Amino acid sequence: MKKIIITGASGFVGSTLTQNLIKNNYEVIAVKRNELQDIEKLTSIIDGSFAIINLAGANIINRWSQSYKELLYNSRIQTTKSLVLAIEKCTIKPQNLISTSAVGIYKNDDRYDEEATNLADDFLGKLCQDWEKEALRAKELGISVSIFRFGIVMGDGGALAKMLTPFKLGLGGTIGDGSQAFSFIHINDLIRAYNFVLENNNEDGIFNLTAPHPTTNYGLTKALGKSLHRPTLIPIPQFVLNLILSEGARVLTDGQSALPHHLLKSGFKFKHPTIENTIESLI
Repeated sequence: MKKIIITGASGFVGSTLTQNLIKNNYEVIAVKRNELQDIEKLTSIIDGSFAIINLAGANIINRWSQSYKELLYNSRIQTTKSLVLAIEKCTIKPQNLISTSAVGIYKNDDRYDEEATNLADDFLGKLCQDWEKEALRAKELGISVSIFRFGIVMGDGGALAKMLTPFKLGLGGTIGDGSQAFSFIHINDLIRAYNFVLENNNEDGIFNLTAPHPTTNYGLTKALGKSLHRPTLIPIPQFVLNLILSEGARVLTDGQSALPHHLLKSGFKFKHPTIENTIESLI
């Protein structure tokens, strides 16, 4: 039985992925926070494993005070540094490291695939770039490294769970004028992408984990309203989100449009390619 190590296993994606991997006959070991700070202990956990899946990181949708921005940064960068250091010390190194990033690495002025080099220079863009650089250091140790740039993950939990209550009450609406891009992925397609890369050792590099048909906040709003049979007439002014989340509001008001060319080129087939069938399947 192949052993897979997961950081961030208790989160929405991590818990769903763990259950799926166990069903697929992998042995899954969740790394605790204190173990990430003990390199010798972490090395003993990783040694002889088949793969590491790095999902650790504080919740990005929050008020970005200076102290919280430091938490966002350190919870990702320091965790990844620890993993690479532990891999270096392993007697039998894992074959694969699949680390996380986000489509927030891209600017919001165009539609981007994984070949893009003109990346965002704001806090989130720089955070993602530094996060990826730390993970890619593991390539120097002779192992395969894949970077999964997440869009908004849609499933029974996570972002969708937070959206549903106002929409069910008929209070849902666009954020601002709704024109900002919204790149998303159904949780089932995301889990399938992990299995796809784990089962195809020759597939590594950068992957946009986004559906092939990105939408806008307006498209998301209309899909939710249609599935819930509720009106979507009340827009949320951007200044309200700015008051609540400060700079963190940009995650919701300043979306990116990303295409999953690497997955598609590798032969991966999406089961939920549009926002309409994604929302319909979940609601």
